[in-house]
Amino acid sequence: MTSSSTLDDRSSIWAFIGGVILVTIGVVLHLPMFMMGRSMGFRLAGMPMDTAMLFGMAAIVGGIAIAAYGLLPRNVASQLAAAQDISVSPPEDAPLTRAHWALLTILVLALVIDIMKPASLGFTIPGMIDEYRESKAVVSLVPFSALTGTVVGSILWGVIADIYGRKASILLSAVMFVGTSICGAMPSLWWNVGMCFMMGAAAGGMLPVTYALLAEMMPSRHRGWALVLVGGLGAVGGYFAASGSSALLQPVFGWRILWLLNLPTGLSLVLLGAFIPESAKFLLARGRRAEAQAVMQRFGASAHKAPTAKMSDERKPQTASLSGGAFTSKLIALSLAAIAYGLINFGLLLWLPADLVAKGHSVASTSKLLAESALIAFPTIFVAAWAYSRWSAKWSVVGSIVITIIGLIGVLRLELAGDGSPVLPVAVLIVGTNALIAMLLPYTAESFPLRIRGRTTGTVAACSKAGGMLAQFLAILALVPPLAIVAVLITAPTIAAAALVAIFGKETRGRDLRDLDPDGHTFAATGM
Repeated sequence: MTSSSTLDDRSSIWAFIGGVILVTIGVVLHLPMFMMGRSMGFRLAGMPMDTAMLFGMAAIVGGIAIAAYGLLPRNVASQLAAAQDISVSPPEDAPLTRAHWALLTILVLALVIDIMKPASLGFTIPGMIDEYRESKAVVSLVPFSALTGTVVGSILWGVIADIYGRKASILLSAVMFVGTSICGAMPSLWWNVGMCFMMGAAAGGMLPVTYALLAEMMPSRHRGWALVLVGGLGAVGGYFAASGSSALLQPVFGWRILWLLNLPTGLSLVLLGAFIPESAKFLLARGRRAEAQAVMQRFGASAHKAPTAKMSDERKPQTASLSGGAFTSKLIALSLAAIAYGLINFGLLLWLPADLVAKGHSVASTSKLLAESALIAFPTIFVAAWAYSRWSAKWSVVGSIVITIIGLIGVLRLELAGDGSPVLPVAVLIVGTNALIAMLLPYTAESFPLRIRGRTTGTVAACSKAGGMLAQFLAILALVPPLAIVAVLITAPTIAAAALVAIFGKETRGRDLRDLDPDGHTFAATGM
């Protein structure tokens, strides 16, 4: 798949290339410190930072800033103004082409690399606790910092994508990933806390940018399953990559190698970005019409002037975000499901490796067991994508919540029994949670009228992070109960979410979204 040149019409192509090289050099300058610890099992806690490391850290910060400058488009003000009047629509019923399949494949690989970073946290925590001689509560500041970074990144990357374009924003995120590799050579826990915030900020915007690209490129009748498939495969693949890397490499190189992997994977993402097409809307706003036309022709999309008709006072949306008990109940149901996902994915699943190690499993065997769980979960994402697009959007979401509940019950049984293999219950849990998060945001976007769609989808997305932040905040306060009790406490709101979505959710598959709510046609008619 060919693509337009991302580096055309930017501030400086050489500044971007120089920035990437400078960040890479900065990371490489930390590797001697890592290798110095090989005779001690790659334990570096308490070792002094030498001049090369300090220079390397400065090179990373400066390199990211230089790369960001190099990617900055010229005359941004006129670009943003022009973008307000442009709308790009994908085809309705067009068949998928090689370009669509290639885009799906590339974006799945990009998300696997992206999600692998935060997924590695759970596999590094036992090693951090042991090496830094800190309590689990103190080490929990690392994942809490990463989650805080994802929240900030989700907001920041939305702005960056509008300014830089979808493709360039992915490249900039990849450069930041490369810089966070130095977590693997940090002799202090607090440096890891700071660098994990940076990693989270880089990762936070990848999924929204990916969804935005798919929404512009994919034919409408294929969009639902494509979003579910890409999000689900990215999530499961990222967890498998993290657990598999831990099983293969951590017994030899220690927990730090999982951070050093950000160097090759981040550079791979930079190279992968060359095959991602630039947004046609961005190209049109830049005045690059021939390139935009080529992209739209390849994917069958079309551009038109965004509607600007003014609404009468009677038809203007009110400031209230929701109206009526049905809307409120539906938002509560979806938000509760998102919170449950956050509690599981950024709480229970992050604590599980340390729990298994504490029960006598080795780090290698623990990582292998969890990798097997992710591998079992992998093909079920295809089933989820099929069910969402062909069977029922609403009941697919409910089904994913029910599977999550079954996984929680399996983990509870595992904890109460005190022995047995965690592969099957964890696999079921991964299937449920990853299918849930893959479907939840697309379903939310399809479940509310246009005037509140952005706010409701943003609320549910924020709740998915809030659940994880709550879990890690409890860990920082040393208030996390045993995993058996954690499983029980998470199961209760998850059951409530399943019931509420079943009662208040609406079927969206194959229906005109304007028909889903009483005022849908009113706002569609106004051009909103």
